[in-house]
Amino acid sequence: MPILYYLRKAVDAFAPPPKKSTDGRDQWPSRGAFLLAAMGGCAGQGNLLRYPSVVYNNYGLQWFIPYLLAVTMIAIPALILEISIGQAYRGGTVIAFNNIHKRLRGVGLGPVIVSFIVTQYFTVNLAWIMVYFRHSFTSPLPWTGRIEDFYNNDVIANPEPVMGALSENGKSVLSFTSYPDIKLIGETVGWSAFVWFLIWISIFRGVGLTGRVVYFTMGLPIVTTIIFVGRSLSLENASAGVRLVWATWRSDQLRSGTVWQTAVGQVFFSTGVGFGYFTSYASYNQKHSNAVMDALLICGSNVLFENFAAFAAFGVIGYLRRWPQDGVRLGAFVLGFLTLPEAVLQMPGSNFWAVLLFFTLIVLGFSSAFVMLDVVATMWVDSGSKLSRPTIVTTLTLISFLMCLPYCTQFGYYLLDGIDRWINNVALICVVWSEVVMSTTVYRWTDVTDQVGLPAFIIYNVGFFGGQIFGIALAHGIGNPGAGAGAGIGFWALLTVIACVIARQPISPAPRKWNRRFLDRFWYLAFYSGNQLRRDLNVIVGQGRNWKIPFFLPFLWRYVSGPVLAIIFSFAFPEFHTLRYDPMMIAGFILSILTLTAMIVGFVMPRYYGKFIAPERRDEGQEPTTANTLKLEPTESVLSMEASSIDVETDVVREK
Repeated sequence: MPILYYLRKAVDAFAPPPKKSTDGRDQWPSRGAFLLAAMGGCAGQGNLLRYPSVVYNNYGLQWFIPYLLAVTMIAIPALILEISIGQAYRGGTVIAFNNIHKRLRGVGLGPVIVSFIVTQYFTVNLAWIMVYFRHSFTSPLPWTGRIEDFYNNDVIANPEPVMGALSENGKSVLSFTSYPDIKLIGETVGWSAFVWFLIWISIFRGVGLTGRVVYFTMGLPIVTTIIFVGRSLSLENASAGVRLVWATWRSDQLRSGTVWQTAVGQVFFSTGVGFGYFTSYASYNQKHSNAVMDALLICGSNVLFENFAAFAAFGVIGYLRRWPQDGVRLGAFVLGFLTLPEAVLQMPGSNFWAVLLFFTLIVLGFSSAFVMLDVVATMWVDSGSKLSRPTIVTTLTLISFLMCLPYCTQFGYYLLDGIDRWINNVALICVVWSEVVMSTTVYRWTDVTDQVGLPAFIIYNVGFFGGQIFGIALAHGIGNPGAGAGAGIGFWALLTVIACVIARQPISPAPRKWNRRFLDRFWYLAFYSGNQLRRDLNVIVGQGRNWKIPFFLPFLWRYVSGPVLAIIFSFAFPEFHTLRYDPMMIAGFILSILTLTAMIVGFVMPRYYGKFIAPERRDEGQEPTTANTLKLEPTESVLSMEASSIDVETDVVREK
């Protein structure tokens, strides 16, 4: 008995149970812990490995046009939404979107599925880094003079496949790519198991322990990155590698849908938008934290970090004179493995720097991996399960380890590339589109129909969604983007006019600038839901000196982010058509389509997803509302009800 007592005390000291907020939910030890955990989800392999690879494949200063537009017009607005709803509604993605509308439960499930899929191959990438880490203790370093050969044969150990092909006109598949060797690779399996063990340790007790882990997982990588950037830029001809990206202009690349699609996918992957962990982690914040400032800090720090870290890779590219070749694409995580080990070889005491480099990459990737699994754990805990959090995390860890085994095979690298490509280019883009567009369409939609009528609401939204579908389909069909955009906007404008004509005159006045005949009807149809969501969230996240969600953000969510993401999403299908001879690409595409199907099922039949929400919370967000009035917080509602009952009792006593 004393042994168990001291053992429990030791566990509590190492992995303390989290603090509780006033509503009984687990809470971060501090705001800094939340920010570091969220930044840790961002600053992972997506920064040091994935970002240099996608920039290399799309080299030139023109890359930063779609990249920065994606950051400012899509990522930051979506991040503000994800953090705000998690903090305000005190739950993971399913609970948060259920509070917006019960038909968005599938939208809330989408990020959970994406995180669950990505974290499985993410850990295998970490296992490959562990192979480098093990060899870093060997002198001389075993990749000396054979960087590519070591990566391909000693680390990944995947034999070259027999490539398939399409017919000359591209209409049929002549042969499918075949993968002759399918055995498990023992070392990759072993290191994957070790990584999953570390993930389990980091999250099994919740944010109390995670809040301590992140101070280490974020501190060391920053220092190490600065050192490696300095060394890479000091190499001979490093400036040529830097000029490759920051002083080369290729305007013709902007006409390609691929660069826009890749930029958005990379921004989502590196910032973490659409993965659900910002919503989950924000739900453990204090309810009235400064969500808008947090979102800007997280996204801004990520952009600065990954672009600063890219100097380490491109300095070595100049030194090696390894220039990109048109038509030759590197895999999503390859470039870092081909450049950073070379930087180590050029440093005195190379073994020490190799150990430090790969330990840093492990820490960075690990910090991203455990936040993604925590999204799934949070959903399970929030479902009202009778199982304890340690049991839930243990079960998820074991299942995830078994599901990562296909990536540990002799075709695992190619499977990883296929799954990563389509989860990012299809599922992730659709998840974020659903978050920003559907939230601003169905939130308090009955207020709109009460004011202008259901037929007008239906016709307007047929024009809005139908215009996107019609315009994009026409653009691809005739090969004329301008004509497609004009047709789509024209279709939306026509149905908007019809909707405004048949709409009832609103009883509750629109804002002053819109309070004119027909304009007020248009305002209700086009802007009411998004604006009311902003107002209601600001009651909670915009209190006091907190930064408020700006008035223009709902417009960005629905009318900028939404159509742009729909256009970029459409590029995936022609691209897949050219790669349909590869079974790994087919597997990734099917998996992404299944994710979309799960989201659609949640919209059509939301009751089937009720199991993901605790019974006492399933009816949240369905309270009756009146147009242009704010939703009171639960605490305020209770207080006002108690005050009303006290007043009634007082009046009765006076009458007596």
